[in-house]
Amino acid sequence: MDVKYPIGQLQVPEHVTLEDVQQWLQQIATYTERLRETVDGVSDADLNKTYRDGSWNVRQLVHHIADSQLNMYQRLKLALTDNNPTVPAFDEEKWAIQPDTKLPVESSIKMLEGINERIVALGNSLMEEQLSRTFTHQQAGEIKVATKLAKLAWHEEHHLAHIKIALAK
Repeated sequence: MDVKYPIGQLQVPEHVTLEDVQQWLQQIATYTERLRETVDGVSDADLNKTYRDGSWNVRQLVHHIADSQLNMYQRLKLALTDNNPTVPAFDEEKWAIQPDTKLPVESSIKMLEGINERIVALGNSLMEEQLSRTFTHQQAGEIKVATKLAKLAWHEEHHLAHIKIALAK
């Protein structure tokens, strides 16, 4: 197993369907429950474990997941409401060491519950033609709504696998 990409890299079908979207939304809808089950009752020492040398620890990963979902949700909404808006990148490394990442992980899980609920509601309302709407990321270029939805689901699962690897050490 590649510890950096334990579930593999993001794979987006060439033609995304609403069925694909529904599968991703189901993963997103159940994510916070699965995350909470994984980290509930974990000691501070375990929250400081990493999945590989030089990686973020479990606490930082949970906070990163919330930060990232928040940013991706905003990009998704902008793509659906504006004509190919340009969105900024965020420095994940700098975000991961801000003082709020020392808070209990429950603060980010609560945040994720609300964000994911909104993502699922928004995703369930999409029509197929909206999947091709785009935004332009400052660094990654033009990204379709369909690709962003795939990444929203993949990213959470990717880091949940990291957390499980770290906690198993």
